[in-house]
Amino acid sequence: MSTPSSTQSAPSEPHFNLRNPLPLSATQEQQVKEIYYKRVRGYCAPEIKGLPFPLPPTYPPYTLLNKKRLTNSSHAKPEEMDRAREEWFAGKEARRREREEADAAVEKRREEVIKMMKGDQERKR
Repeated sequence: MSTPSSTQSAPSEPHFNLRNPLPLSATQEQQVKEIYYKRVRGYCAPEIKGLPFPLPPTYPPYTLLNKKRLTNSSHAKPEEMDRAREEWFAGKEARRREREEADAAVEKRREEVIKMMKGDQERKR
């Protein structure tokens, strides 16, 4: 029997899924799905625009709907969902920064209003 060497017994680093590093809430998942659907529709837009709308009265509408559904489905793959999730996480920091700036602006306006109200109270005395 051989004993394992110290280099082999070193604990391996934990494996992180970079495409989904955190569990998302329902609203965050919905935002990811909106990005996903937008991407898939973007791929299908030229093909869908080529479909004849409005329908002639003798043309069965289900055939066009099937073409549209199949066109969307051809691009709706798990890889696209992963790309949409990556895009959502890439924009997470920008959304947080925008939210903080908006909160800071609200707080600044609140302080101005309080200052104006105190000034009015001082003048009334």
